[in-house]
Amino acid sequence: MTDDNVSRLLQELQITNQERYELVQAARSAIYSVVPDASERGLYGGFMFSGKAQFCGVFAYREHVSVEFGRGCDLDDPHGVLEGSGKLRRHIKLFSAADITGKFLELYVDAACRNSQCK
Repeated sequence: MTDDNVSRLLQELQITNQERYELVQAARSAIYSVVPDASERGLYGGFMFSGKAQFCGVFAYREHVSVEFGRGCDLDDPHGVLEGSGKLRRHIKLFSAADITGKFLELYVDAACRNSQCK
């Protein structure tokens, strides 16, 4: 389930940065492949995903797309791809669609979902 803000954000992104739009769409697809019944809201200028609880967000920046985990500090990082040194939040930067598999995005999304008990 998505809200109206998701459609608006996607339209704006497609107009302003086609490359980032395509990468956001690929990241969204990867997230839905792990949590097919996730809800999605347009919030904070990005796309927030939740089940029973919020588990990640996708944000487009000028040079990359960031998949952010609000409780990323609780995630194991066997592949060393999580970035961030704040108290809680961690993120994975995607520069191309190849990073989705190369940085094991689906593994981290699954872990974030399990940790937040989103299912």
